[in-house]
Amino acid sequence: MQVASRESYSAAAERLEAHARRANPQTVVGTAGDVLAIADLLRREPRLRRALSDPARSGEDRQGLLSGLLANKVGKPAVEMVGALVAGRWSAPSELLDATERLGVEALLASADRAGDLGEVEDELFRFAQVVSANPALAGALGDVVAPAAQRATLVRSLLEGTAKPVTVRLVEVALTAFGGRSFESSLTRLVELAADRRDRQVAYVTVAAPLTDEEERRLGAKLGELYGREISVKQLVRPEILGGMSVRVGSDLYDGTVLRRLTDTRNALAKR
Repeated sequence: MQVASRESYSAAAERLEAHARRANPQTVVGTAGDVLAIADLLRREPRLRRALSDPARSGEDRQGLLSGLLANKVGKPAVEMVGALVAGRWSAPSELLDATERLGVEALLASADRAGDLGEVEDELFRFAQVVSANPALAGALGDVVAPAAQRATLVRSLLEGTAKPVTVRLVEVALTAFGGRSFESSLTRLVELAADRRDRQVAYVTVAAPLTDEEERRLGAKLGELYGREISVKQLVRPEILGGMSVRVGSDLYDGTVLRRLTDTRNALAKR
């Protein structure tokens, strides 16, 4: 993202934070819905996307176009936030779309934060991602970009409504639209990380053969926190096939101390003799 684009996103994010501080959670959810509706419009209308990111037009001109188009259709806070994005310079129209969608996601996370539900939303997203990963048929159905998004959203609601927070359900629906150009499962992973980041935490994906106890998870999180200088949100992935030990991934860092890895290394070493 270019410097001007980052500045525009920062300006929009500041407007969001100010709005979230003074509004109640449901109002922020409504604003998130408005921003995501604008993102949907940009996704459907490539000509509009190009017009709103056209470097030959001034930022004020692009903002005026947006305001005129959305007058009385979405709330003022959403128009002002997306207007701050539109005023910036974007290297490609797709960047403007990605930024608008990200802003809508951040608004949903802000609403959960205001309601005191953000940690629970983060965990629900992760658990659902694990359910999807363990069920190839479900993963195929939800990740099928040929199937209408509305149809897949209905499936999501049938699985989650009543058992997960409404914000969690809405975020999973965002993942169905290839959030940031990602696959459905990758979108869920990114949403988990954004939720953790809003809590000023970094995610550690810990693969174990059997679940860690609460105390073991706490101690591991504390050690990783000392190492990375930041609170760690530990996400366990139970894989009996690793036989024992554990692997830990934090960002691009990977430590693999599983029994399976050691056996594989030994087998490869013997094969070279």
